[in-house]
Amino acid sequence: MTYDLEILFGASLFYLLLLFFVAYVTDSGLVPDRWTDNAPVYVLSLGVYATSWTYYGSVGFADSEGYQFLTVYLGVTIAFILSPVLLQPLLRLTREYQLTSLADLLAFRYRSQLGGVLVTLFMLLGSLPYIALQIRAVTTSIQVLTHDDIPQLLALGFCGMLTLFSILFGARHISPREKHRGLVAAIAFESLVKIVAMLVVGYFAIFGVFSGPESLNQYLTDHPEALQKLYEPVREGPWTTLLFLSFCAAFLLPRQFHMTFTENLSMRSLATASWAFPLFLLLLNLAIPPILWAGEYLQLDMDADYYVLGITLSKGPSWLPILAFIGGVSAASAMVIVSTLALSSMCLNHLLLPASYPDPKVDLYRWLLWGRRLLIGLIIFAGYIFYEVLEHNQGLVQLGLISFVAVAQFLPGIIGLLYWRRATREGFIVGLLGGITIWIITLLLPLLEKSGFISTGIDLPAMRDTAGLDQWQFSTFWSLACNGLLFAIISLMTRQSPEEEETAFACRSEVAIMAPMSGTLMAGSPTQFAEGLAVMLGREAAEMEVDQALEDLQLDRNETRPRELKRLRQRIERNLSGLLGPAMAHMIINQQLKVDADAKTALADSIRHMEERMEQSRSKLKGLTADLDALRRYHRQILLDLPLGVCAVDPDHTVVTWNLALEVMSGVPSNEATGRKLSTLTQPWGELLAGFALAQDEHIHHMEVPINNRPHWFNLHKAAILDPDLPRYRTGPRSGLVLLLEDLTDLETLEAELAHSDRLASIGKLAAGVAHEIGNPVSGIASLAQNLLEERDEATTHESIEAILQQTRRISSIVHSLMSYSRSGRIGLNFEIFNLNEIMEEAIQLVGLTRAGKHVAFSNSSPDDLAMKGDRQRLAQVMVNLLTNACDASKPGDRVEIFAFASQARIQIEVMDQGEGIPDEVRDEIFEPFFTTKEAGKGTGLGLPMVAKIIDEHDGSIEIDSAPGIGTRVIIQLPQHMDHKRHESNTGY
Repeated sequence: MTYDLEILFGASLFYLLLLFFVAYVTDSGLVPDRWTDNAPVYVLSLGVYATSWTYYGSVGFADSEGYQFLTVYLGVTIAFILSPVLLQPLLRLTREYQLTSLADLLAFRYRSQLGGVLVTLFMLLGSLPYIALQIRAVTTSIQVLTHDDIPQLLALGFCGMLTLFSILFGARHISPREKHRGLVAAIAFESLVKIVAMLVVGYFAIFGVFSGPESLNQYLTDHPEALQKLYEPVREGPWTTLLFLSFCAAFLLPRQFHMTFTENLSMRSLATASWAFPLFLLLLNLAIPPILWAGEYLQLDMDADYYVLGITLSKGPSWLPILAFIGGVSAASAMVIVSTLALSSMCLNHLLLPASYPDPKVDLYRWLLWGRRLLIGLIIFAGYIFYEVLEHNQGLVQLGLISFVAVAQFLPGIIGLLYWRRATREGFIVGLLGGITIWIITLLLPLLEKSGFISTGIDLPAMRDTAGLDQWQFSTFWSLACNGLLFAIISLMTRQSPEEEETAFACRSEVAIMAPMSGTLMAGSPTQFAEGLAVMLGREAAEMEVDQALEDLQLDRNETRPRELKRLRQRIERNLSGLLGPAMAHMIINQQLKVDADAKTALADSIRHMEERMEQSRSKLKGLTADLDALRRYHRQILLDLPLGVCAVDPDHTVVTWNLALEVMSGVPSNEATGRKLSTLTQPWGELLAGFALAQDEHIHHMEVPINNRPHWFNLHKAAILDPDLPRYRTGPRSGLVLLLEDLTDLETLEAELAHSDRLASIGKLAAGVAHEIGNPVSGIASLAQNLLEERDEATTHESIEAILQQTRRISSIVHSLMSYSRSGRIGLNFEIFNLNEIMEEAIQLVGLTRAGKHVAFSNSSPDDLAMKGDRQRLAQVMVNLLTNACDASKPGDRVEIFAFASQARIQIEVMDQGEGIPDEVRDEIFEPFFTTKEAGKGTGLGLPMVAKIIDEHDGSIEIDSAPGIGTRVIIQLPQHMDHKRHESNTGY
């Protein structure tokens, strides 16, 4: 059975058009995102690992090396099983810092543009044999199906198609930072076609070539050498070397790195792939032994690499060879497309841009787009040239393994990146050069020599025989030994730069975190950022990059906070890293957005940065690290949930911490306050906190602050954050501050309401006495008024009128006293200078109206001229409460005495009664709210607590001296002329 070349070419073209259609409908949004943005599609896209080497070459590899062909897939399985400690950290880094290739990753870690160039050149050199392998696999498979010689232009035409579709798949967008969702969907579809084709051919081998499993078993029984041929190489061959090489290839090959990390949309997808992708490879390889045995059974006269096609041609239906051919085209085209996209990105960032950076007047995005398209064509054409110069008898597996050994040279750099913070750029570069040199001598030059292209004169087979190693063991061992030893020795002999130390910490940390940028930015706004970047990027590109970074960080164009501007600078660098590569992005940012390195970064800012990144991290910490992080989170949560307002500032009075209580208290969200200087906060908070931070006082009590035309009261406290570089308990110019605000407004309002309630309760007790006192004068007035109706004597009339007026003045005095006492007054303290004797007389008059007060004699011995400064109305309430309690405790006929005198700018007031006294066991409780020694219903228990609170507000003290059965003395001490500035309504300094 043969096929025309036109049919095969048409089938290939139709298949590639179908792939483009899948990519197009995905990118255009014609299918729901959930259909493509999921773990199964991601796992299938990783199937790009299975190239024509897998599809065709695995059968040939099994024929020559037995079950060692499985090592190519078992190594991948090991790599994905180690995903938590290998792949996931790499994915975190590539996503966090927008690193699109292995060259970007290593150039970022070792801060070396030369390192990026070397990785790119070597990756390109190591990938060309692999690209050539795909071209050869397709052309040879066409030759198998047509039984004709391969036309010269066939391979070139296939490369032209791949170039076109590579551009359509991966270089249609202006911004290379965008995820290629369509590409991922197309490669997933390709993997599905590939595995279906392989399984169908395997099914045909069992049920078409053989009559079923029984027939196959009978063949193996009759030909035990078929099984022996598979087992024997495992005991003798380089299976450990092959296992190691496939392990490295699983994530270091350009196409695997691109699909695993660059196109990844979710960390969960990688977790699923850690078991699902090995399962995919297992299904793909189930068909390999039956196809090999079927080819041997049919005694096909062809290379075992193409038994997949041969057995379908011998006995299969006419459509089966076409399906098998499409599977091979699928495997080859997917590898070339993805590898070319990955290599073009590396070449653009690390070769083309450093060598020929575009003029700022040129549209940067369009220049990058066309530069990438040009590189795609050049890379595929270079693969074609490599295909032409190779000797045609070189096996598919040989070409694949050459590339595998090449990418294995990057493993020491990856180990240093993830696990050895001490590794240096010099060690990485020297080690890589050593490994490349050995690879060229042991593999590439012999390959070119076999093709007749060069003649080296090096007797490598003799060297391998002396070492007792085969080709792959020899090359792998000596290249990696040289690479690793040079890497370790040179790293130990050299020192890292500060930039290397930062990136080493970021790569080695459990979370992707870099130390906060030290120094002060020269640019002070996003507009100045755009102006600086325009010099290198052009005006339009600079504006777009700044706007994109602002959108990523959810910042405003008018942002001026220093800390947020530092974040903006870092974000722009990361975005440019995805566009231009980390080395070029780092250079542009350092040149155009310069930093004053002499200005030191506050310790508090460093701690804040680390805490924020650790809070955002979803990485799972282990052991002591997890315990310490849990303790840190616990303490931080206490700080954030503290009912007191907490504001921490650095030495420049820039806000570092602004907790939830302070958000509620001030109405200023934490994200708006953090990073601002205290003085720039909205009023009155800016003036209040900035003034307190500069003040000498560490505590200010009961400060009144008008907010929204209403008075609020606060206690303010502050403490210094000690600089660890200074001796203990000493502060310096770099010491930060912690400010605490205690909102007393609700408490002040409640106390005012309680005071008013207590006054009303007192008034209720006074009501009966007041009624009686007013009733007597009213009765007298009524009698005098009746006498006046009949009185004609002028002198008697005048005397009666005077008596009436005297009685009315008495009534007015009583009413005025009651009104003054019952008035609620303003919330807070109202300080004024007043005569102390006056409020005592008023209190005596009011309490004397009560039933208990009428049976007690009052003695006021306070001086008439004794004056003080305080809240007159509240102190009057104190005297009324104390006299009322004294009367309630006294028997009829007892005496209540009041003394007052001044001594050393303080006034002492004493109220003494001859009552029952207070028992010792309850003396400590009498100032507790709602505690009373009176019978139920005769006391509220609020009087003495209110007295103690008012005295405390006046910076005074109250003391009880009581003897049961003898009496009680209440001693009050108050400042005579107290400094009341802290009670005034000032919020500034």
